[in-house]
Amino acid sequence: MQPIPSMGYDRAITVFSPDGRLFQVEYAREAVKRGTTSVGVKCKDGIVLAVDKRVTSKLVESDSVEKIYQIDEHICAATCGLVADARVLVDRARVESQMNKITYSEPIDVRILVKKICDFKQLYTQHGGVRPFGVALLLAGITDRPRLFETDPSGALIEYKATAIGTGRNAVMELFEEKYREDIALNDGIDLALEALQKATEESISETTIEIAIVDSETKIYKKLTSDEVKEKIASVLEKIPKSKEDKKAD
Repeated sequence: MQPIPSMGYDRAITVFSPDGRLFQVEYAREAVKRGTTSVGVKCKDGIVLAVDKRVTSKLVESDSVEKIYQIDEHICAATCGLVADARVLVDRARVESQMNKITYSEPIDVRILVKKICDFKQLYTQHGGVRPFGVALLLAGITDRPRLFETDPSGALIEYKATAIGTGRNAVMELFEEKYREDIALNDGIDLALEALQKATEESISETTIEIAIVDSETKIYKKLTSDEVKEKIASVLEKIPKSKEDKKAD
């Protein structure tokens, strides 16, 4: 009898490899790594989500590409990976949020919503005939305090102070390790997120390729920045970055 080749373990989501791996889940993570970068920053007075929504063709209307979604008045999500999968999870999150509001007459807690979405994602890792969602979400919002979560295709969740998903994750996390402070203000958090996206893309960023959303601690209301506001923020950030590079060369 011929031994089963190692590739046989990735034929179904319900089959573990001998070393305890689910290859289909790992393949889903690879789909996330190929997506453009999304970052989240928790600030002392709010939450920032920023995404690179770069398009591959000049014929595509940039406004039609959406990577940040409003879930509820106080919660938003940034996606990375398969767009269709992300849309399904966003719709699910919106339904869960509204069901909580109808049942308990209060906004859903951010962590509870994240756990519900991750439970849903986990179901798709243990049944035959389905595949995992090829998308990771950054879910951010404020109930009693700002909270930022990253969800994995496996259904795992981790809370972060600042994090990134997508192709530029390593570069962004290196920058966050160096520059992030727990007492960072919301405006500075936006600047840090833009600097991180600039480092991740290694190309010029503009209001057509960047999308930014915030939830302010005072109002606890989701707000997406307009193109003019994003353009102004990018201009101020780009002014600082070249100076720092010139200083390093001078040293």
